[in-house]
Amino acid sequence: MKHPKSFDTDEATSRRMANVKLKRGNAEVLLSKRLWSDGIRYRLNYKKIPGSPDIAVTKYKIAIFIDGEFWHGYDWENKKNRLNRNRDYWITKIEENIVRDKLVDEKLVLMNWIPIHFWSKDVIKNCDECAMKIKKTISEKSS
Repeated sequence: MKHPKSFDTDEATSRRMANVKLKRGNAEVLLSKRLWSDGIRYRLNYKKIPGSPDIAVTKYKIAIFIDGEFWHGYDWENKKNRLNRNRDYWITKIEENIVRDKLVDEKLVLMNWIPIHFWSKDVIKNCDECAMKIKKTISEKSS
């Protein structure tokens, strides 16, 4: 289902949305620097595989996505009920993103890649735990 093309925005909303970073957000920079310092080499926004993961550890075929809570539907069943502005547009848009994320993961698995998703707030709060999960996945793939 396609989302409606037109919707109303006020100037403040428009400015806020214009400031959203699609690449190299704070969480991505934090995790990528942590992995690099741990000796894990990777590619950023790797376009050779589905979904262009934020971080791709190509040697071990691990695709890491750092998902923004709003855009990828964190706690979606509760959050969608609280949307007020442009409700139909955002519900359709975010539900399309959720479906696309699942399809991308399925394609990656078929290509023998391991998709890993982190919420951006979890990376910022628990970067060490996220890095440990990646290192554990590398260790399991290596053995």
